[in-house]
Amino acid sequence: MNDLKAALYQHCFTYLQSRIDSISYTIQDAQEAANGETKSSAGDKYETGRAMAQQETDRNTGLLNEANKQMATLNRIPASGTSAVAGLGSIVITGNGLFYLAVSAGSVVINNETYFVVSSASPIGVKLTGSKAGDRFVLNGKQYDIKQVL
Repeated sequence: MNDLKAALYQHCFTYLQSRIDSISYTIQDAQEAANGETKSSAGDKYETGRAMAQQETDRNTGLLNEANKQMATLNRIPASGTSAVAGLGSIVITGNGLFYLAVSAGSVVINNETYFVVSSASPIGVKLTGSKAGDRFVLNGKQYDIKQVL
């Protein structure tokens, strides 16, 4: 069980670290582009280029801040253990899929099983958080029966 949770955690960590690295590179690239702009006789072109680079930097800085918040959430997940009630770091087995409550990181196949890695703030994550075996809920017209919480 702990090996499975460790593999799911590692998937999330790798996903977020890759995202952080990519966004950081994009910010650095935009800053270098802005610094490389030189004033020409078409002065407006210089100002427009710098403004566009600054907008790109600002947008990516927001994305980087969000990714760092997700990494902080991931760091709060317990390394091991189980609970009868679903929470951060829980694996929830339903009739409609296997879910890992952590951060939104897509899906991953481990031991020939597909796990959906979801944030507890996502619509499905909100429904899963606090659930226990035997609970059921409906989301988007689909019924989910909780079979087990690990």
